[in-house]
Amino acid sequence: MDIQPLTPHIGAEITGVDLSQPLSNEEFAAIHQAHLDYMVLVFRDQHLDREQHKAFGRRFGKLHVHPMNKNRSGDPEILVVKTTKDSAYTAGEGWHTDVTCDEFPPMGSMLYITETPECGGGDTMYADMYMAYDMLSDTMKDMLDGLVAVHDGAMPYLGSYGARLPEGQTYPKNEHPVIARHPETGKKLLYVNSGFTTHIKGLTRKESRALLDFLFEHIATTPKLTCRVQWEPNTLTFWDNRCTQHHAVWDYYPYSRYGERVSIVADSRPAA
Repeated sequence: MDIQPLTPHIGAEITGVDLSQPLSNEEFAAIHQAHLDYMVLVFRDQHLDREQHKAFGRRFGKLHVHPMNKNRSGDPEILVVKTTKDSAYTAGEGWHTDVTCDEFPPMGSMLYITETPECGGGDTMYADMYMAYDMLSDTMKDMLDGLVAVHDGAMPYLGSYGARLPEGQTYPKNEHPVIARHPETGKKLLYVNSGFTTHIKGLTRKESRALLDFLFEHIATTPKLTCRVQWEPNTLTFWDNRCTQHHAVWDYYPYSRYGERVSIVADSRPAA
């Protein structure tokens, strides 16, 4: 197994491992440590069926069922990520952390792309939320520590995607700390995102909006926070959802991209 960093602080490509086969304990330990060190791991030239994809995910924990999958036919543990010329939107176009509306958001996600646009494009950008926190002034850090924000699934799934639920059902809504601490590394990180975070508790609407807009702009306009994954067919990328955000770039209309994602449920809620 060989690990080649994409940047010094976020992202690495791993070669010399076949994810279609069960991992040895040594391989699992190396991948787990690389996941903590680099947060975004890229595995190219992988040939997986759905059960092999899910088996790799299960080495890290219980698989997540996406809120938009609960009333769909098909495998509930597989989230299809498909964009064509007829799509009204592409999933993940905007900086976000996956499903932070859940009480226990995923600890990580594994996206396996099998079709890429023939014209090129369709990259995914990832941002380091440890560094996003570290770059804030000490005064801003002190102000944010102890604050709690609301994360609401209705904002993207209903508001942006128009995915209506049957009568009587609602998308999850939960509260998480604005500054969280990674449960394994112990490092502090920024834990608000433009996909799900609606407001900060205890502030007026104007105060909350101004503060969130500043933090969202900080993430979106600071290139050194990021790495960029250029997809090739049969590439799997595994990211740490607890300390990253990502943005799918839809720059390939009218061409298509297809992939499938599994996510792993976290053992604990985000905590300060």
